[in-house]
Amino acid sequence: MEIRRFGPGHRRADGPPGTQGVSGQVIHSDDRTIVAELAFGRFAMITPHANPNTALFVVISGGGFVQVGAERSRINHGEAVVWPPDVPHGAYTDGSEMRAIVIEMLGGGGGPAGGEHLLEGKAVAVEPDAGAAGGDAPAEPDARPTSTRGEGSLAQRQPLRDEYDAAEGEPW
Repeated sequence: MEIRRFGPGHRRADGPPGTQGVSGQVIHSDDRTIVAELAFGRFAMITPHANPNTALFVVISGGGFVQVGAERSRINHGEAVVWPPDVPHGAYTDGSEMRAIVIEMLGGGGGPAGGEHLLEGKAVAVEPDAGAAGGDAPAEPDARPTSTRGEGSLAQRQPLRDEYDAAEGEPW
């Protein structure tokens, strides 16, 4: 077993040219993925850039802003955004700090894995509640999978310090 250390004391300045106030540490790297932890200080920025790989930017503490193409959005801990290949993307903070895990999937569009998919698989249709009732009714092997759009929404944004009303609960 190998324990990988990251976090304070293990980071170095990181990011494409123009990046400021961001440090990071690669946690894992092979020919399919790179997993890194990034720490954003206050008023930090990863300048918008593009690369040929899909990446998942997962905020694990704090919050800030992310950009994909011309679209910008606030992001907080417990939220993630997909950075598609060959689309300019970036992240920044205002007066807060943010920590994120970035999972970059290599090989989708000229990466080191030579354009191969990370995982090959086959989707199959599953009857609703077939497993819950103890049934094991697999779909036809070559049947087209069916799906419906899921229902959901983003979690409630935590209030900023100046928006918090101490009369509503625990003191800040």
